[in-house]
Amino acid sequence: MKHILTCVDLFCGAGGLSKGFLDAGYDVVLGVDYDDAALETFRKNHGHATAMKLDLYNHENLDQIVKFLDKKGIRNLDVLVGGPPCQGFSYAGKMDINDKRNFLYLAMVKLTERLKPKAVLLENVLAMIEANGGVGAKRVIEDFKAIGYNMTPKILFAPDYGVPQVRRRVFFVGIRDSKKTFEFPTPTVQPEQYITCEQAISDLPSLQTEDGQIIRGEKVQDYMTPPNSSYQEKMRENSSKVYNHTGSIPIEKTRKMIALVPEGKNYLALPDEYRGLYKYHEALTRYHSKKPSLTINTGHRSHFHYKWNRIPTVRESARLQSFPDDFIFFGNQSDQFKQVGNAVPPMLGQAIAEQIKKYITETEE
Repeated sequence: MKHILTCVDLFCGAGGLSKGFLDAGYDVVLGVDYDDAALETFRKNHGHATAMKLDLYNHENLDQIVKFLDKKGIRNLDVLVGGPPCQGFSYAGKMDINDKRNFLYLAMVKLTERLKPKAVLLENVLAMIEANGGVGAKRVIEDFKAIGYNMTPKILFAPDYGVPQVRRRVFFVGIRDSKKTFEFPTPTVQPEQYITCEQAISDLPSLQTEDGQIIRGEKVQDYMTPPNSSYQEKMRENSSKVYNHTGSIPIEKTRKMIALVPEGKNYLALPDEYRGLYKYHEALTRYHSKKPSLTINTGHRSHFHYKWNRIPTVRESARLQSFPDDFIFFGNQSDQFKQVGNAVPPMLGQAIAEQIKKYITETEE
C-alpha cells in the first residue's frame, strides 16, 4: 500500500496551492506565513494541517519547522511548495531587483537543504523570468542547483487548466537528484472551451434590487438559482450556502461611470468628457461574460462585474480563482480580497501536484 505523499507550504497565504495538493491526494501537514488573517483562513480550510506564524526573513526560525516535522515523525518530506513574495520583480511595483523581499525565496532554499524533500515547487510573478534579463529566475535556478535540485521553470496560463481567469505565473519544479527534466502537465482545456465569467459566477446572488440599487447582502446567503454550468456544479459540490458574498457599494460617481462602460471594455469606452478623468490602464474594466476574467487582483477596485455596476465580491473573485464555495475566507473584507488575489488557483495547483506525484512514484518504484 503506497503511502500518502506529505507536503509543507511556505508563504502559504490562504492556501490556494495547498488546496490543490489536498485535492490531488496529498497530506498537507503545515502552512507557514506571517499574515494572521491568511493563517486563520488556511487553518480552517485544510483539514488537520497546522498553520504556523513565522518571520521567514530570519532563517533561524526554520528550526521550528524542522522540530515540528520531527515531532510529527516526518523525516522524509515528499514535497515543499511555496510562493515567496517578490514585489521587487512585480510589474505593478517599482521593479527594484534588490528589494529585500526578492530574497525571501532563500528561506525555501535553506529549508530544502535541511529537509531534502523529494520535490520542490516555487511559484512567482512573470517578471521574475521576464524582467532584467531574468535575473530573478537565474538566482532561483542557481541556488537550488547548488543543493542538488535542477529547477525547471515554465509559465503556465490558468485557463488552460480550467480556471476562468487570464492569469499567467511562472512555476519552478525540481525533483531531488533526478536526471530527468520535469515535464509540466499538458493543458486540459482548449481555448475554445475556456470557462467564462458567466459560466463561473452567474448563479451567485446579484446583490441588486429590482429597481437597480446595489445592496451589500447578508454574510451568509442562500443560492437563488440552480447551477447553470458544470463549473458551477463543481464549485457548489460541498456547500449549501454562499459565503464571502457581501457587496461593496460604489460611490455615485463610480456607479455613473461604470454604467456607461459596455462589458469587456474599460474607461476608454467612456464619452470624451469623462475619459480624461482616468489614467490607470485598467480603470473601470468591466469583465466580459463570454470570456475568462482578467487576473484577479488584491482589491484595487478597478475591475467590475460583467453585468452589475459593482466590483466582484470576494466569493465571485474566489470562484474566478477556482476556490470552491466551501472554502471560506476570514479576516476583514480587505484581508479576504488580498488572500484571494495572492493565491495560486487551486485547480492549477492540483494539475501540477498530480504531475509531481508521477515523478515521485516513478522514483520510488
